[in-house]
Amino acid sequence: MGAFDPYVAADRRYEGVPYRRVGESGLKLPAVSLGLWHNFGDDKPLQTQRDILRRAFDLGVNHFDLANNYGPPPGSAERNFGTLLAEDFRPYRDELIISSKAGWDMWPGPYGFGGSRKYLLASLDQSLGRMGLDYVDVFYSHRPDPETPLEETMGALHHAVTSGKALHVGISSYSAELTARAQEIMRDLGTPLLIHQPSYSMLNRWVERPDPAGGAEAPSLLRTTAAEGMGVIAFSPLAQGLLTNRYLGGVPEDSRAAAGKSLSSGMLSQENLMRVRGLADLAAARGQTLAQMAIAWVLRTPAVTSALIGASSVAQLEDSVGAVANLDFSDAELAAIDEFAVDGGVNIWWGATESTS
Repeated sequence: MGAFDPYVAADRRYEGVPYRRVGESGLKLPAVSLGLWHNFGDDKPLQTQRDILRRAFDLGVNHFDLANNYGPPPGSAERNFGTLLAEDFRPYRDELIISSKAGWDMWPGPYGFGGSRKYLLASLDQSLGRMGLDYVDVFYSHRPDPETPLEETMGALHHAVTSGKALHVGISSYSAELTARAQEIMRDLGTPLLIHQPSYSMLNRWVERPDPAGGAEAPSLLRTTAAEGMGVIAFSPLAQGLLTNRYLGGVPEDSRAAAGKSLSSGMLSQENLMRVRGLADLAAARGQTLAQMAIAWVLRTPAVTSALIGASSVAQLEDSVGAVANLDFSDAELAAIDEFAVDGGVNIWWGATESTS
């Protein structure tokens, strides 16, 4: 399919992937969503990006997740997505869920990062301009900012909705305690938080544990989001690619680890590789690839609405979306997985969950 071939979406695109309601809202997301964190910057051919996005939508993946700083360079993923949206997906805009975020470094100076009202709202305007959109379906505070009052950050999210630039708002990488505080603020403002986007995988299970700030009896993040009526979309369910077959025989030259993209060589410890091999054997016994089982595993709990995947090729996308063919686990399978599914030091976002003012 060439760059200028007109795109017509598959007629049966909603028949393959189940959709789940986001918390207590009326919004539904596909069980597998596509993130544009990697592979959609200027270092990747635009035609490859086009092929992945077209195939994703044809498979029923109608949620595309971005952030202001996705690239490289920062902003290029949104700009490239905007180009493809205009050329291929504009007729389908009302079928799409498009999200973006702000919080990490984006431009120089004190207002190019963090959770200030000035940064979040300026970034949202820039994101809309790059993508050629009037609004996003979800806008996130990408991380808590300990130097900005939580009330200010939440007030900016509230304004994003009341100004018509976002239909819903959410948070990412907030602790359970901060999530509850943020939701209380947002409910008082009249714009409840819709969704939380945490890292979560078989090698990164922090969302299941009691919040360290509250002691052993404190609720976990998953319990908190459920109590607060929020959905959860889990990012990095493949532990930055570690929960695939790619690293069982070494570090491929074209892998994230080789490129230094969010998976350092230190994460490829012998202990982690032993766990990955054990999990790969269990996946094979289920008739799945390791990636498919890893995605199905984070979706095993109703608290998780969607698994957010990346894809560098159509084949990788198809493999990941294939997880929905087998989302059920027996008690014996879950017990066997627990033998290997322990924290592997891959949560590079842990510091971002710490308390804010």
